[in-house]
Amino acid sequence: MKYRKLGKTNLELSEIGYGAWGIGGNQWLGNNDDESLKALRHSFDLGLNFIDTALAYGDGHSERLVGKAVRDSGKEIYIATKIPPKDQVWPASPKTPIDKVFPYKYIIRCTDESLRNLNREQIDLQQFHVWTDAWTQTEEWKRAIEDLKKSGKIRFMGISVSEHGPDTALEALRTNLIDAVQVIYNIFDQSPETNLFPLCQKLNIGVLARVPLDEGGLTGTITPDTQFERSEFRAHYFRGDRKQQVVEHVEALRKDLAGIPGTLPEIALRFCLSHPAVTTVIPGMRRVKTVDSSCRVSDEGRLPSDVLAILKRHAWDRNFYE
Repeated sequence: MKYRKLGKTNLELSEIGYGAWGIGGNQWLGNNDDESLKALRHSFDLGLNFIDTALAYGDGHSERLVGKAVRDSGKEIYIATKIPPKDQVWPASPKTPIDKVFPYKYIIRCTDESLRNLNREQIDLQQFHVWTDAWTQTEEWKRAIEDLKKSGKIRFMGISVSEHGPDTALEALRTNLIDAVQVIYNIFDQSPETNLFPLCQKLNIGVLARVPLDEGGLTGTITPDTQFERSEFRAHYFRGDRKQQVVEHVEALRKDLAGIPGTLPEIALRFCLSHPAVTTVIPGMRRVKTVDSSCRVSDEGRLPSDVLAILKRHAWDRNFYE
């Protein structure tokens, strides 16, 4: 496992981080807490030292599992979590005032709740779970960050930007209060490369690349006949003819990658890590075998320029979250 510094912080994060949405349950079915804990512990044994969770993942269940696994390990594992929007609206609307979404007392209260769930005295990276730059010039969120840092409840602050909306926090990054940004980045959605990544490199802000496998689309396992339980998140994400669309794009991608070593998921993760702005990539890993296949990607290094040139041609402008 290789490590990269998170922006201007002193944190050295593993190139492969642990995306802990899935282990929270609720929108992801088929979970088993014992298996989730085994997967977390196994990832630590392979050198992974960073987990991204959120208060909203299973109403704190993901945080509690993460906290238990980290405590039991006795290792130094960095944890990032997120403050959910008070109005429970994803993505954020610029028409909604910030006092309806992230009022000062709510920011503090959510952080305290996450600390209890994690059974920790300090969160390494706290994040706003949504954002719009319409809020940037307001003051209470800035005061909340300063007070949380002064009290020692958090070390650093970040923003998880809107789905397929990498430009929704550019002004917030310029305030010098944000240490990291989390963004969807994968072979299909390469949009952060246009404005967000250059700004992060200029300001030395860390980048957490989320959804590197397009919610499973880039695993190559989705077929037109794939079925999800109605209550699972991906039943909505892949509704209608979307599975067929994914199959067509993946088939074209595989054709262009013929003869290039590595599975499609491995190449997809290496694509993310090949951009110099990216600190860590955070795939969901609910099972030990997924931990194995994901963590070994760090040993492979960045993709050659000719392979990256091929992947550039497969950017796909669409939003399945809508």
